[in-house]
Amino acid sequence: MISIESTRVRIGEKTEIVYTQPIALADIKPGDFLGVTSTKGADGALTAYEVRRFPKPLNPGHRPFDGRDDQTMTNATVGAMVQAAKGRELTLTYEGGTQKIIVPENASVSMLVPGTRAQLVPGAPVSLTMDANGVALRVQVSPP
Repeated sequence: MISIESTRVRIGEKTEIVYTQPIALADIKPGDFLGVTSTKGADGALTAYEVRRFPKPLNPGHRPFDGRDDQTMTNATVGAMVQAAKGRELTLTYEGGTQKIIVPENASVSMLVPGTRAQLVPGAPVSLTMDANGVALRVQVSPP
């Protein structure tokens, strides 16, 4: 079951808004920097459910995600992308390691672009940070 909470947040003059723009997996090329959220199978194989292309490297590495052993976050550079039996297989490299991750057709693939207040509509998922006064510092909004 998903718990949904309502919180009042003000958008200020300096609030940064970014939009999660859907893109095709084919738009991702070797050398791109990605953040990939994956599930880890019983055999240790990683399967992506969200792939996000970043404009520049951000917190490179591979680690557990959301405090769970069966989910991982890999922020790394695309070394290769090949067709595999269950989808495309990305080889991601970062200092000290490499991960191979299958990207099935149903995975969310996107990039962050500058957003606008007009994209903050009812039903649109958001992730945000705010200050102690309830003013949003940064809002990441996705299509509803």
